[in-house]
Amino acid sequence: MPRVDGRANDELRPVEFTRNFLKHPEGSVLIATGETKVICTATVEEGVPGWLNGKGQGWVTAEYGMLPRSTDDRMNRYKVSGRTQEIQRLIGRSLRTAVDMTRIGENTIRIDCDVIQADGGTRTASITGAYVALCDAVQYMIDMDMISESPVTDNVAAASVGIITGETLLDLCYTEDSQADVDMNIVMRGNAFVEIQGTAEGATFGRDAMNEMVNHATKGISELIEAQNKALSVK
Repeated sequence: MPRVDGRANDELRPVEFTRNFLKHPEGSVLIATGETKVICTATVEEGVPGWLNGKGQGWVTAEYGMLPRSTDDRMNRYKVSGRTQEIQRLIGRSLRTAVDMTRIGENTIRIDCDVIQADGGTRTASITGAYVALCDAVQYMIDMDMISESPVTDNVAAASVGIITGETLLDLCYTEDSQADVDMNIVMRGNAFVEIQGTAEGATFGRDAMNEMVNHATKGISELIEAQNKALSVK
């Protein structure tokens, strides 16, 4: 089955990172994966949640939202749905796996992911872009003598994968996602899995199909990590 944009089944959409996209945040990046575009910012704040006071470690947390006209139909600007809460918790969990909290002192790095245009894969793009913003915020902390070394231990990136009429596809756009019999999102820290979210939307799937989806996602995430490192290498 030919894909709507002519990609191979295991091919990512074009990905682009624009660092320092905004003036004020300590870290900011616009990530574009195909037609999906997300602004990811990282804000450094002194202090930690009350339950971490006096423990000599920091915290990384995240929020996620979609602009009213990021989709075909306008949505309410301040609606915090169950889906929104799930995604922002996923982003925070994912990034924390790659940060040594003892190295950032009693400081909080607050990630904000704002979808300005949605065409599938907004949560995976948010995680992948947020990692780059996080790294820039960490460098700010080093430059300001807030910390002495980077607390970031590895890359974090994510990709979507799914099955449509028996075909396993990597990095689904909205048209594909809306038709998928199986939808899966995979997050990795380097070569290790952070989270696998898989759902049978229209048909169940077996072990062989799951393995093929994981293989496609692993390939795509390794390419996203290369793109992250390339973006971060540019001064």
